[in-house]
Amino acid sequence: MAYEVFLTRDAENDLESLYDFVFHHDSPGNADRLLDRIEETLAKLSDFPERGNHPKELAALGITDYREVFFKPYRIIYRVLEEAVFVFLIVDARRDMQTLLQRRLLQNR
Repeated sequence: MAYEVFLTRDAENDLESLYDFVFHHDSPGNADRLLDRIEETLAKLSDFPERGNHPKELAALGITDYREVFFKPYRIIYRVLEEAVFVFLIVDARRDMQTLLQRRLLQNR
């Protein structure tokens, strides 16, 4: 059974920002390839939503509600609820992940 994958507004904004950055600072072709790879990764979550690991920053706090998949240097952080996957972040892993996770995922817990 395939799960439906949803991007939160924040995740959509992340995706647009990544695309725009690569488009303007690298090349339009590389931006298109990046978008294709992210879409492929999201499609795999539809079939295998439990395949990701728990983000280490959250697991250290005892929070195991979220999972992540990598394609370097990017991280996709998501949560599986019933028969759906909700993507919360699509970010460059070189960012300050602790602060980003705190702001995006933990402030409303």
